[in-house]
Amino acid sequence: MANDKASGGMSHAKIETNNFLMIVLILLVLLVGGLVEIVPLFFQKSTTEPINGLQPYTALQLAGRDIYTREGCYNCHSQMIRPFRSETLRYGHYSVAGEFVYDHPFQWGSKRTGPDLHRVGGKYSDQWHATHLNNPRDLVPESNMPAYPWLLRDTVDADSMPAHMKALRMVGVPYTDEQIGQSSAELKGKKEIDAVIAYLQVLGTLVK
Repeated sequence: MANDKASGGMSHAKIETNNFLMIVLILLVLLVGGLVEIVPLFFQKSTTEPINGLQPYTALQLAGRDIYTREGCYNCHSQMIRPFRSETLRYGHYSVAGEFVYDHPFQWGSKRTGPDLHRVGGKYSDQWHATHLNNPRDLVPESNMPAYPWLLRDTVDADSMPAHMKALRMVGVPYTDEQIGQSSAELKGKKEIDAVIAYLQVLGTLVK
């Protein structure tokens, strides 16, 4: 009995005093715990199947999403409404995983220097968004959001869109050959502001 306790104590002491062994065991525990938490999500319909009516982004909306990501909008605006009364009263129905099946990567986030944008689609007019992005203080004097005047000036990169949509199709977004083939023509001459507004106007519009 005494030998067993001594042996157990020696093993415990060995782990505590061996930094490399401790790191390996911690990583192993985190790996197992992560797999137990994450793997089941890949097999649940609620997280892998799109909600009714969900369609992949159009070329213009997808271009807008790319610009949204490029400009770092996700650093201040989340796109996930939590299932809490305080959030649903302010922003609307809480977010569900099926709305983001075609988002790679999704823009959930937790940082809210500005309001959540998940249900912003249809809330304001296109002109409101254009004015707001050009100079937020024209509409919200106390806003600390930077202005993005170049969006009204710069045109969308139309030539890169087919390759982008093909890459998304490889990870499960159901773009057709026709959609991919017409994407460049759809974007020709479009300003970046048009693309960003098209993206914002579709956010969260399927769930009320």
